[in-house]
Formats: sequence, structure tokens, C-alpha cells
Amino acid sequence: MISRRNFVGGLAAGAAASAFASTAKSYAQILGANDRLNFAINGLNGRGHAHLTAMLANRASARVAYICDVDSGILGKFAIEAEQKLGYQPKSATDFRHALESREVDAITIATPDHWHTPMAVLALKAGKHVYVEKPSSQNPREGELLLAAQKKYRKLVQVGDQQRSSGYTIRVIGQIHEGLIGDTYMAKSWYANTRGSMGIGKPAPVPAALDWDLWQGPAPRSEYKDNIQPYNWHWLRRYGTGETLNNGTHEVDICRWALQAGTPRAVTASGGRYQFKDDWEFPDTIVTNFEYPDKLISWEGRSCQGLRLYDRDRGSVIMGSRGSVVIDRAGYDVFDWKGKQTDSYRTGSDASTGGFESADSMTNAHFANFIAAIRGQARLNSPISVANVTVTMLLLSNIAWFVDRLLRVDTETAHIVDDPEAMKYWSRTYQPGWEVTV
Repeated sequence: MISRRNFVGGLAAGAAASAFASTAKSYAQILGANDRLNFAINGLNGRGHAHLTAMLANRASARVAYICDVDSGILGKFAIEAEQKLGYQPKSATDFRHALESREVDAITIATPDHWHTPMAVLALKAGKHVYVEKPSSQNPREGELLLAAQKKYRKLVQVGDQQRSSGYTIRVIGQIHEGLIGDTYMAKSWYANTRGSMGIGKPAPVPAALDWDLWQGPAPRSEYKDNIQPYNWHWLRRYGTGETLNNGTHEVDICRWALQAGTPRAVTASGGRYQFKDDWEFPDTIVTNFEYPDKLISWEGRSCQGLRLYDRDRGSVIMGSRGSVVIDRAGYDVFDWKGKQTDSYRTGSDASTGGFESADSMTNAHFANFIAAIRGQARLNSPISVANVTVTMLLLSNIAWFVDRLLRVDTETAHIVDDPEAMKYWSRTYQPGWEVTV
């Protein structure tokens, strides 16, 4: 296996959110049918399918040149699906670095486990590729700083997968909120409820023949393979994942921050625990976090294993102001006056369900269309890393507040934790030697 350091040595380094949004079809009309960018999709078991669907929706302006996954079985099944849907066969690789070495590839998409997001994105930027990376864009706050620095240094675009930033109705109602629809906004609450089962107690097991376990771990320090990690439960292990707070809270808190026009909070508290099951899960299945500002408050409630809906929704955000409130989710929004009487409503006709981890939808298609148009200079990114990293870092601070079990005071300029050396130990991580992230 080639180390990250040797690989980088062999590469030639390549050289505020917009309200602009449109459909994939209209973006394709802007770009022209013969002006297509070549993409490499990385990580094919979950959101990789949504990326493929987005490529299909944007086929006039985008082409899939590579598909990559460390599991050859998953790669093979995806290759069949891709050829059937696309009408041509992309190149396949178990090692994503083949795609980075290809001069044919203009941009990569990242739908891998969280611990790979920033390391892969930085390597792609060094290789001269644009990057679409799923949330969370970093696994720890230091990686967010490094990804921002790499984007500025190599001057390629980085779009983060907060796809609701490209939703037309969300852009519209957020704009109305900013124009005074509900008066002066001062509080926002976000939530996510699901009924996830136990991940059990993992047992050491032989590595599946199709899986490159060494490359799957990549930048994470090496550990033995267990039978309850791959392909999804890594989300709940600190070595690889970020818990439900970053898995789904990123979307909802981002809407709150956008609506309130809020930056980095001055204080973060988090309370909760692993209550439903006793197993290997290392993050809370139940958590309430408050992000405090001088004149605003954002709260996040995550319930991975308790499915009671709020506002008749299993996920969403409510924005509160001096003259009313707006409840927003992925299926539309409802507007209420100061006393709670509904005054307006909009529905897309689709369900804002938490079910299904591929989550292919029109928002993702439009988010890719925005990314493609931005690469061509026809638009500004709706969720550039400079904007998305604020939300991601806030939620990583929520995890840290829960780890140390106390209020964190935060420097609003740097997002660093103030006067708490113990908490700052969680700011970065230990890497497998040779896989350190460097700009």
C-alpha cells in the first residue's frame, strides 16, 4: 500500500453562501450539452447512490469517469448499476488515488466514512480536483481548519453536502425571514428522531475477502476488524464517526444558523447519553445541545432511538421571532403568527422521512447542479467550505462538550475552546503514521 506521504510526493499539486439556485435542468441549459465535467464518485454503499442519481440528473453537464470503493463486492454491484443507468461504463478502482492521478478527472465526490472526508478532500485539492464532500466535512475541528487552508491554497472549489442550501423553497422562505417575515429572530430549535436498533457488541472476525481493511481505515490508527463496524455502524465509533449530531444534526442546525444569520456561538453545552441500548455505541443516542449567542439561541435535540415526532415531523427546524415562527423541513414549511396561528404553508409533495440512508432527492440533484455551474463560473457555491465549516465545527464542539461534560466557552473568531486545555485535546486526532493531513 502506498503511503499518503509518498503519494502526495508523486502528485503535481493543482492549482458567503449564495441565494442563487435553480433546477438541474436549467443549469444544464446554461452550461450546454457538450460541455461536461468528469467526476469520480468515492464511497458507493450509501450516499454514493445519490451522487450517481445526481450525475444522471445533470448528465448534460457531467460525466462519471471513475467509481471507487475499498470493497470490491460493493464496487462490482455499483458498476453494474452505473452502466445500466448511465449507458456507459465508468472506470472502477478500489483505491481512489488512481482517480486522483487521472488527468481526465475534474472533480471528485466523497461519500466515504467521516474519518476519510478531510484527508481525501485535501489530497484531491492537491491533485488539482474540485471537491464535493458529504457532511460532516471534517471529523474533528482541526481538520476543518486544514480543509479551509487547502481550499484557499489550491484554489479549487469545495462544496459540502448540505443539500437543503440548494432547495428553492428553503432559499425563498429563509430570504423572507431575513426580510422580517416573523420579526426579529432570536431562537431556533432543530431535531431528529429515529428508531435505530442496537449495534451489538462486536467480535473480532476475519476481514471479508472483498474488503481492503487497511485502506478502509486509512488515516485512522490501526485496529482489528470486528463484525459490527462495516458498512454503517462506524458512525457510532469515535475512531471513525461523529455520531448522530454530525450525521443528521448538521443539516438541521445549518438551517437554524442560516435563518438566524448566526456565526460561531460564544458557548456550547451538551447533555445526554447512550440510554436505549448497552453496546459498542460511543456517542449519545439522546442529546440536547444549546449554542449560545449574545442575543440568540440555537438548540439541537437528537434522538436516534426514540421516534416521537415534533411538529408532526421526525426531523426539522423551527425558527422563532418577535412576530411569529416558521417550521422548515425537507417537505416544505409552515408559517405561524406570534400566538401560534398558522398563516401560510408550502408542501413539495414528498415526505421528509428519516428512513433510507441513500437519500437521493431533488435537493441533492440541484446541489450538484450548483456545484457544476460554480466550477464553470456560472454561479457561486450554495454551501462552500468557508460557510459549511462553521456549522460543522459547532456540532463537533457539541460532541466535545459531551465528552468533557461541561459548558465550553468559545472564541467566536477562531472557534477555539477558551481556557480549557482538557477540552482542546479533542480539537484534533491521532493519525496512522504516513497519513497525517498536511496542506
